[in-house]
Amino acid sequence: MMKKLLLSGFLPLVSLVSLAQSFKVTLKTPSYKEGLTYLCYHMGKNLNIEDSTVMSSDGTAVFTGNRTLPGGIYSIVFPGKRLTADFFVDKIQDITINADTTDLLSMKVTGSADYAMFQRYQKFVMAKSVEMQKERNAYNLSVNKADSSIHEANFAKLNKEVSSYRDSLISNFPESLLTLFLNTMKDSEILNKNPKTRQDSLDNYNHYRAHYWDGITFMDDRIIRTPFFLPKLERYFRELLPQASDTIIKELDYKLLLARSAPEMYKFLLNWFTDEYLNPKYMGQDAVFVHLFEKYHSKGVSSWLNEKQMETISKRAYMQMSNLIGAKAANLEMVDSTGKKKALYDQEAEYMLLAFWDPSCGHCKEEVPRIDSIYRASWKKHGVKIYSVLSDNEKKKEWVNFIKEKNIGDWINVYETPEMEKKITEAKVAGFRQLFDVIQTPTLLLLDKDKRIIGKKLGWEQLNELLETKWNKDKKETK
Repeated sequence: MMKKLLLSGFLPLVSLVSLAQSFKVTLKTPSYKEGLTYLCYHMGKNLNIEDSTVMSSDGTAVFTGNRTLPGGIYSIVFPGKRLTADFFVDKIQDITINADTTDLLSMKVTGSADYAMFQRYQKFVMAKSVEMQKERNAYNLSVNKADSSIHEANFAKLNKEVSSYRDSLISNFPESLLTLFLNTMKDSEILNKNPKTRQDSLDNYNHYRAHYWDGITFMDDRIIRTPFFLPKLERYFRELLPQASDTIIKELDYKLLLARSAPEMYKFLLNWFTDEYLNPKYMGQDAVFVHLFEKYHSKGVSSWLNEKQMETISKRAYMQMSNLIGAKAANLEMVDSTGKKKALYDQEAEYMLLAFWDPSCGHCKEEVPRIDSIYRASWKKHGVKIYSVLSDNEKKKEWVNFIKEKNIGDWINVYETPEMEKKITEAKVAGFRQLFDVIQTPTLLLLDKDKRIIGKKLGWEQLNELLETKWNKDKKETK
């Protein structure tokens, strides 16, 4: 299986700031007298190294640079790499951290107003959490409805106090990094907590989705240097959105449009979308990757990618372009074992299974007999035919023997002769591997009577479910 490019985690994102500016982060800790210490920043789910220095004998480590650190949540990684401590970096970039590793919750950070606010918020939430847990325990031990109602109301009151405190910080400091952090963690409210009808549930979904990104801007680069933004992005595109390619394309285009004025956000999003849909989880989503290539990568907007990365993206897109769901399949002009021409478009069938396989492939040896069994038991009587293609013409002898051994001679068994392959190569036109994205065997595609692709990269069981659905739909339409 092709690995992901992992663009979002490993590509350096260049900060567009003046080199005349500088930063200084001073760490003072009594816990260490030596060892290598790292200054890191959060990026997605990774901690990326910004700088490193050796701890002095008096427990001091100083990180400096003739550049401005992009705003975000940073982390000190102490010698030995076992302990880390997060802090905020924004406009003020002369920061001093006093940290006792036996009590990191009491770490003092000067030069970061956001961190001081965050500590006050953290202490407030922790204190309220203790009270809320007491009310939860009391609720569970309640012996009558009156008692449980009291503790339920107390819990709701405490929860509202936490929300009000958070909202006051967001309201009073709208441009702060802390507000960005709190908005990212904040979840959308449920419209109807006790849905009774399908419409109630639908209204809940629509409201939740409409307000999912409330308070979060895609025009602020600082948000990507937090550990909270990527999980929120993943949840939205993987769980909340309908997984239809058209819906996904519309959403990602809009997000990228919003990020046009934030270069690091734009890179992060385009890299993540490219990785996410390089090898999609659902049939038909390869259209998303092709869209990303045609609208963005092929237009030169991803200039930060190196040559190898661009080559991988381009090759993958060209492998998918001609076999998208709904597209007409390319014609295949191949021959059977006797040399008789049997072009794909000369074969008529209500449904055509296009199967690329190799007689020496272990998985093929298992799948081909299974396909044949369901073909004879069900598919054949419904007008399904199998256009079976040998994927490696050097194995013709093994292929012929396998066809005889497994008694699949009534399939349309064809292959591309070495001479035909050479002619295609010399003409510099796409061969069947590119036309049908054959990067592993078996590769199966289902075509309708007009040779349009209606299913791809599915196993025989999934193909059977798809065909059963089609047949049931056809029955209803004829009634």
